[in-house]
Amino acid sequence: MIVLSHYQIAPLLKSARPSAAQISPDLNLTTVEVTVTDAGVMFPAGDVLTWDDARAIAETDNACFALEDGAIHKLQTFSETTRRHVTLYPTKGAPTMLLAGFPMHRIKNTDPHQDTLAKIKAAEPRGRVLDTSMGLGYTAIQAARRATHVITLELDPAVEEIASENPWSRELFSNPKIERRIIDSAEAVLEFEDGAFDVIIHDPPTLQLAGDLYGAVYYHELYRILSKRGRLFHYIGDLKSPFGSRVAKGAGERLLAVGFREVKRRSESFALVALK
Repeated sequence: MIVLSHYQIAPLLKSARPSAAQISPDLNLTTVEVTVTDAGVMFPAGDVLTWDDARAIAETDNACFALEDGAIHKLQTFSETTRRHVTLYPTKGAPTMLLAGFPMHRIKNTDPHQDTLAKIKAAEPRGRVLDTSMGLGYTAIQAARRATHVITLELDPAVEEIASENPWSRELFSNPKIERRIIDSAEAVLEFEDGAFDVIIHDPPTLQLAGDLYGAVYYHELYRILSKRGRLFHYIGDLKSPFGSRVAKGAGERLLAVGFREVKRRSESFALVALK
């Protein structure tokens, strides 16, 4: 499946016809040579993007499109679980996901791939890892390159559907070290044994969308299922902003109250790191 956004298409609209051009068919992961003709853009396998469809993509800056069987469709779906739209949102690098209009990665002065690498550097995944919020799977993919096994949780089947169409998420479905579970994270943690994980990466939606994932009851379960000297990475948001600072203060107090012996702010990754 060819996946495109306005970043790939806009330059082609200025190309001479006929001519050859380079384009990424998978949102900047790889490039191929295409033939630009009066009829449209022809890809190596014979797929043709018409100029009407090319212009529609170029004029849409908040979504990605798949090209299949000569037609395009927007990579967006409506979640029956959350009653919100889920959209694959393009950047100059890896795409992010919009959930009810909120981007699920940092995109200001960075991109989702670099954002993920910053999280992984602070989280230091090893051994058995729990990723509490799968999303597009970037965290699970990177964690699995260091850990022995990663369990990643996702509440919403619609999110998994969008991830399955994202070229940057392919390893989420192909890496045998990654185990996906479609389940509410707050319910899933109750099922794990004490000390089951060496590292927990907790990157929940915003407080407005998932307040229970910032509560003492949930934190107590994370503490319980961490191994001795285990590590919790808890994404908060910009710790230097007034809102992020308030959220971090409350979260830090609750983490200490349930037993974590040390909670540190990691401003470079917008997170708290707590040790058991």
